[in-house]
Parts: sequence; structure tokens; C-alpha cells
Amino acid sequence: MALNARAARALHEDAPLLAAVTLANAHLRLDIAPALGGGITRFDWRGQGNAATPIFRRALSDETGTDPNALACYPLVPYSNRIGGARFRFDGRDVDVPRNRASEPLPIHGDGWLQAWQLVSGDHTHALLALDRTQGKPHAYRATLAYTLDGATLTVRLSVENVGRATLPFGLGLHPFLPRDTCTQLSAAAGGLWLSGDDWLPVRHVPTPPAWQLGVAYPLSAGMVNHAFTDWSGQATVVWPNKRLSLTIAANTDYYILYTPPGEDFFCFEPVDHPINAVNLPGGASAHGMTALEPGERLSREFRFTVARVGI
Repeated sequence: MALNARAARALHEDAPLLAAVTLANAHLRLDIAPALGGGITRFDWRGQGNAATPIFRRALSDETGTDPNALACYPLVPYSNRIGGARFRFDGRDVDVPRNRASEPLPIHGDGWLQAWQLVSGDHTHALLALDRTQGKPHAYRATLAYTLDGATLTVRLSVENVGRATLPFGLGLHPFLPRDTCTQLSAAAGGLWLSGDDWLPVRHVPTPPAWQLGVAYPLSAGMVNHAFTDWSGQATVVWPNKRLSLTIAANTDYYILYTPPGEDFFCFEPVDHPINAVNLPGGASAHGMTALEPGERLSREFRFTVARVGI
């Protein structure tokens, strides 16, 4: 994962932000950039006086364009993470998947995050976006992305419809970037994980080691973690003791990917419905969380992010 250098700087309240659709209530502010993969540029807590506290890492403006990995969050559709060999075999046929990033040797995260979405409808607490990829290959699809603020909770609903002629495996997820400091804690119990090789593709599934079981809030690893965790309960909690805030993440998925680059002021907790390279793992895509959609069939996932005060 490449990080835009501008986004690695400390983020300040008065930093210029990308043009976006803004949703807000008494507790939260959310800025969405439909043209930038339907992604989020700002997700803040407003419940502590006039000051706004970033819950997702904020995106900064860039006059030459913004790398999606410099956003606060973006959708993963029609699959998450990397596909080994840029191909897979499904239903008796070979399926080629095009590379989608010059800096990546393998296709990554589908193509929804690299497209301009259309704003369909919205008001001060809700926005509905749509993406038409009927000409996409190998996945031809239409997708919708709904953002809703309700009190201290942001709900994101991501849906996809197979509009191609062939049945194919589809998968969904979100890719938020969360601020971290030396005190940031994570609780996200999972039964196992896929150990990755040098190319970040999974090589072996193991029970979760004690250091990564995360059954209770525990400080984030100072070293590199970039693995897919399995048998997740669907609920996780991030705690920022210095901010006196917590974030509860809930999703109807069984997997998450944890990315903790050393020395950075952010980490990624990605709720997804399949592990890395699921299409090429033993047993195939359907055995690892992906959904085989026939033409006209749909898949939806829901993700909730709830902010609360702690230590008060």
C-alpha cells in the first residue's frame, strides 16, 4: 500500500480539505467525495464543544489530484485486496483480472475505488451514490453506496449487482484509515489469520497467535501487520485514551484485514467479507467468504461506526 506523502503529515483543524458532499448532525461530520471513488475525505466527532476530532484520518487537498490511499476511507468492490497472478479459475474457466495500479504488480481492491461515482440523492444526514460498471471486466456490475448519520453512528451500506453474462465471485468491504498514537488500542477478536508471504499473498492459515488475539483492548503492534483475520465476531473497538474517545466498528462480515505500517500516524482496519486472494485459496472463492452471483443477483454489506466518550 502506497501512502501519498502529503497525507502522512500531521492533520490540523484548519487544513484545506477536498471538495465534498457534507453530512452533519450534533455529533458527527462526514465529507464524501463522489468523484474520488465515492470515498470519505473527513469523518469527525463534534461532541466536544466547538473542536472537531478526526475519527478517520483526514484527506488533504492536492492540486494535482488525490491518490485514493490518501483518503479517509473508500469502498472495496467487487473484491478486496490482491489477486495472485492476476487471474483465477472459476466454474471450469480461467478468468483474467487486469492490473489497476501502476505501482502494484497485482490487481488490488477491485475498481470501484478508482472510479467517479454519481450522487443520486441526499440531505443533511444521508447520501446515496451509484456506480455503473456495466463495461467492467471481468466483473460487469452496478453498485450503490449509502452513507447515513444517526446520532453518534455512521452507517455505510455497500451493494453490488452482477450485470454481466457469467456467474462470478463477488466480495465487498471498506478501507478506513484510522489515526493512531502510542496509546491507541484495538479490540477485535478473531479465531485465525492467514500468514502472508513477501508479496502479501496468504501462504498459511493458523490459529490467531496470543499476541494478536485482541480479545480485549490492547495497544497496536509497533511492527508491521498486514494480514487477513478470519472467524471474526463482526465487532471491534478502537480506543484513543488521549482523546477520551472510542470507535465501535460493526459489520456483517467474517473477516478483517489489519494493516499497521511502522512509524506512521495511522493504521487500517478493513472489515471485509473475504480474505486476501480468496479466489485462489484452496477450495476456491465461495469457500472463503465470496459470493457467487449469477447475472441479476445482488450482494449487500453493512458497516456501522459508533463514536463514544471514554474515561469521563
